[in-house]
Amino acid sequence: MIIGYHIIFGAYGFWLPNDPRGSWSEQIWARHLRPFGKATKVTTRRSLAHDTHDHARRIRAKQHLKYPAVRFSGLQARAVGRGFSQVVQDLELRVYACAIMPDHVHLVTGRHRRNAEDIAGFLKRAGTRRLNAEGLHPVRGHRQTNGRIPSPWAEQGWCVYLDTLEEMHQRIRYVEENPVEAGLARQRWPFVVVFER
Repeated sequence: MIIGYHIIFGAYGFWLPNDPRGSWSEQIWARHLRPFGKATKVTTRRSLAHDTHDHARRIRAKQHLKYPAVRFSGLQARAVGRGFSQVVQDLELRVYACAIMPDHVHLVTGRHRRNAEDIAGFLKRAGTRRLNAEGLHPVRGHRQTNGRIPSPWAEQGWCVYLDTLEEMHQRIRYVEENPVEAGLARQRWPFVVVFER
């Protein structure tokens, strides 16, 4: 039985569909990325972030995005967290771990009446609203022809459904340690509660 979710989503440009480490994409819809290889569909649940790969090819592809890949500053990450806080409250969502990294986000939550993919959408929209409200949207200088500011988020994400207490504890530890392993400070968010099982 599902007892929780590990929700991961990237900032714009974080993980491309033809990433040489593999991706969860079956198609490359963006024509400007097709010269850098076909979609690299994988089915594994493990992280691919530390796999060896053609780093230069990945960087070349990122240089051909429509606008620069998003990297959140500390102030921007704080704004995103404030947006998340509102959604957590509104949905009555139990969040057991959260890491807002410069180019992606991890959360471990309890099972909810909404599915993990919907929750990720709520979080992205709330983070974007807060970035706009605080004047910190990272791509506000790249308005589209219709006047809209592009989303700072990648369209898709990954949602791992957790079935056991062991998986919950392992994913919580992984998310808590993610910033530390990247050389950043440990994160403490007021909406994160202790997992007591």
